[in-house]
Amino acid sequence: GRGKRFISSFCLTAGQRVVTVQEGPLYRTEGSHVTLWCKVSGYQGPAEQNFQWSIYLPSAPEREVQIVSTVDPSFPYAIYTQRVRGRGIFVERLQGDAVLLHITELQERDAGQYECHTPNTDERYFGSYSAKTNLSVIADTLSASMAPQALTLSEGDALELTCEVSKSTAQHTHLSVGWHLLQGAGEHHTQEILTLSKDFILKPGPGYERRFLEGDVRLSKVGNSTYKLFIRGVQPSEQGHLFCEAAEWIEDPDGTWKDISRKQTERTLLEIPALVLDLSMDITAAERSLSEGDTLQLNCVVGAQKSSSRHFEVIWLLDGVEVARIDPHGVLIWEEGYEERAKLGQLQAFKPSNTVYVLVVREVGLKDEGTYQCSVSEMRAPGDLQSIQTGLSSGSHMNLSVSTSTPRVMEGEPLTLLCEVQGATGPVSVRWWHLPSQRPGDRVLVATMERDGALSLGSAYQDGRTWGSLRLEKASPGTFTLVIPSTLGEDDGGQYRCEATQWSRGRSWTEKGEAAVTVSLGLHATLRSRRATVTHGESFELMCQVDAAYALEEVPMSVRWLFQPSPPAGPLQELLRVSPSGSAVWGTAQPRFQGKAQLAKAGTSFRLHIHGALPAHQGTYQCEVEVWRRNTLSLGQPAATASSNVVGIKVVLPGKQRLQQNSSVEIVSGNAAIECRIVFAHNNSQFAVTWYLLPPLPDATPLQIVRANYSSVLEYGSEFSSPAEKSRFLSQRVSSDIFQLQILSANPRDEGRYYCVVEEWLWLVDGWYKLGEGASGRTTLEFKHSGEQLLSLVKELLRKAGSTYDTLLGGRDSTLLALRHDGTLEYPRQRLAGRLHLRHPSAGNLSLTMSGVESGDAGVYYCRLQEWQQRGEGNHWAPGASARSGYTQLTAIPPGNAAGPEGLLTQRGSSPQGQNPEVSVRQELLLWADGRLR
Repeated sequence: GRGKRFISSFCLTAGQRVVTVQEGPLYRTEGSHVTLWCKVSGYQGPAEQNFQWSIYLPSAPEREVQIVSTVDPSFPYAIYTQRVRGRGIFVERLQGDAVLLHITELQERDAGQYECHTPNTDERYFGSYSAKTNLSVIADTLSASMAPQALTLSEGDALELTCEVSKSTAQHTHLSVGWHLLQGAGEHHTQEILTLSKDFILKPGPGYERRFLEGDVRLSKVGNSTYKLFIRGVQPSEQGHLFCEAAEWIEDPDGTWKDISRKQTERTLLEIPALVLDLSMDITAAERSLSEGDTLQLNCVVGAQKSSSRHFEVIWLLDGVEVARIDPHGVLIWEEGYEERAKLGQLQAFKPSNTVYVLVVREVGLKDEGTYQCSVSEMRAPGDLQSIQTGLSSGSHMNLSVSTSTPRVMEGEPLTLLCEVQGATGPVSVRWWHLPSQRPGDRVLVATMERDGALSLGSAYQDGRTWGSLRLEKASPGTFTLVIPSTLGEDDGGQYRCEATQWSRGRSWTEKGEAAVTVSLGLHATLRSRRATVTHGESFELMCQVDAAYALEEVPMSVRWLFQPSPPAGPLQELLRVSPSGSAVWGTAQPRFQGKAQLAKAGTSFRLHIHGALPAHQGTYQCEVEVWRRNTLSLGQPAATASSNVVGIKVVLPGKQRLQQNSSVEIVSGNAAIECRIVFAHNNSQFAVTWYLLPPLPDATPLQIVRANYSSVLEYGSEFSSPAEKSRFLSQRVSSDIFQLQILSANPRDEGRYYCVVEEWLWLVDGWYKLGEGASGRTTLEFKHSGEQLLSLVKELLRKAGSTYDTLLGGRDSTLLALRHDGTLEYPRQRLAGRLHLRHPSAGNLSLTMSGVESGDAGVYYCRLQEWQQRGEGNHWAPGASARSGYTQLTAIPPGNAAGPEGLLTQRGSSPQGQNPEVSVRQELLLWADGRLR
């Protein structure tokens, strides 16, 4: 009852309404949330169009059941009224001419053919007003299970969890399986660990990339349905609830993959108690006083629980200067100056067990006198060396420990480090170093506090505008606190080392320890577009969503929009920059978007709207977001920066023009006109027309006659480029949709099939764009003649006069032999004159003999008869009707296989039928060979 009207058309034109719906068939699982998109274009009337959705059920495929409408609340049938009112089914408007149909909980009875209809707002009905797609509802067979449990592991222990995933869907689907860590309340605290994607690619979550590459985080599939997660060396930060999530994916007809079901397992509680500082050490020497030349042996014994599974680094020092070290893997490294003595056997360092480390000095001398230390550090994770405790020998018992209350910080947050010194008997000076994880082996001085409390900053930390007001404070005689108010990014992560030096009676002893800090990028930007492909003239919108681990509502932000045209013409260009105050500055890409771009901001979402899309807008887009701290907004340094993913937008041009179908033209003599009619094209288009001739010969190839480009400039093909041919063939436009090929003084040699190829061109702001091309049907040009009469006349004339006809042998431009109606015999190709012999075996019959056949003689031969009539008084002859014989194929057989040395070509006529006694008639008989077919 809504007055549908369907209009079919071969193809679309400007102003013609087109309704498009998501391509089917679609398969979705029962109970899932389903969306179907529908859009309309080419319409007239208001920019906001209305949409009505209906379904045709398999049980009654001809009966329309109305579901929901954007304009009529009474539109739904009774079976859908309650679901529509309860928002179980609703329509989301994406823009004025595009919507999404939502079915929040798909039911088995929802399967069928869905129709999207747009009520008419045009002045007249023209185009399509509805489109349909099929939706099938299939059972949800996906299952994922993991036995719930509570685990308590020590830091550094290994973890293995197993997840069972299965499906029995009849359609071809893919699975993805991922492991997640849930910390705190709310699903927004869920962290991805490792996922096996639907494309069978392993993807680590943020923060797990390095451990994945090193093989410490793995996911493996065992059998058909078992997936195992393995984590080597769990960390306190991984406390929480672990679960497995499986998703089933299906490929839609448009090539996109859709997750049709997701299942999560029950959760496993993982607890990792903080590691007790149980590390202790003792250093002993057999003799404290030695004579020159004696041997010194020092034993450093490490006390620790579960020592066999832990990894230590031990450093030997003499008066605070490193002598040798044994790294966590047992590798011995001598410092420069001691390596040569070690090679001579005077020095030795080794590891009898995982807790005992020995330094031996043979033939001691004055240079070996001093205070010996051993410093012990524990490697608690690969590449993460942390000092827990160090020991000192020979009269000093100073111990040092380093810790941080902020082991994991977000970009822009403060970093606090604590260095505690115990057992010092004299003044202590402290130096803090930064060992960046991004630059192994490098170290940067942060700050120094001398024995008298004098403070100095390292050169890299002297700019207070960058890190804020960095502080190094002495809270008590043995407690030193370092505070960096604002971390800048991941480069601030790594190890922070405290070196404490005790001074006593002109001598010094130094201890050092380290603490690890991880700085995470707290800012993320995601760029989305609801449409990846738009038609010229349509609009599209890009949405840049900003997320962070901290509240962004009160934080100043700036956004920078970037664009790279397609095909790429260099790096991304700046399109637009919006400052925290809201002012916008155009970039180098502005000319492409002049008057086309609009900006909007809602909360932490930035939108770029491009209306009236042009081909110049096709390319890649990206947004960059900067977050500023209020106290540094005017200092030119943002607190955090994030670049989004890139989004590609394709701008397509309208469809092709349509041309006329096959036809034929038949003439007796004179001029001929071949017509090329454009049935449909877009407004404001220009056309380039190329004319072709397909000769009436077996296996003939098309010959280009002439091309007229969209500026009407003519370009002739190679076989029609002579002045004579140019004067006979002319392309011209006789109306807005009709082109003609004029053939002046047409003759039988012009017979064949003619067609045109039309290219449609459109000027779009910055240049000419080819919309497409199409070929017309074939138009056959034939000459009307009385073939049998003319052949009969030839026989009669041959019998009576003997020389009243012409005989020609050759192609369009390669006549081999000509016997004219006045009795003259011509050989245009002189090199063949000695091999060609024309005979008259009997009245009305002609024979052509070619001697010494060569491979180059192979081809198709025929003869043509041309009638000539004498007009008026005098010797004025004019051409009349003509006739052409059938074809004779000549094949040149290689030597040894040939039947004979000569080829015989014969064309025969029939008995005379009479002639007009009032007109003097002569005949031309043409023997023709098409050299193009050789």
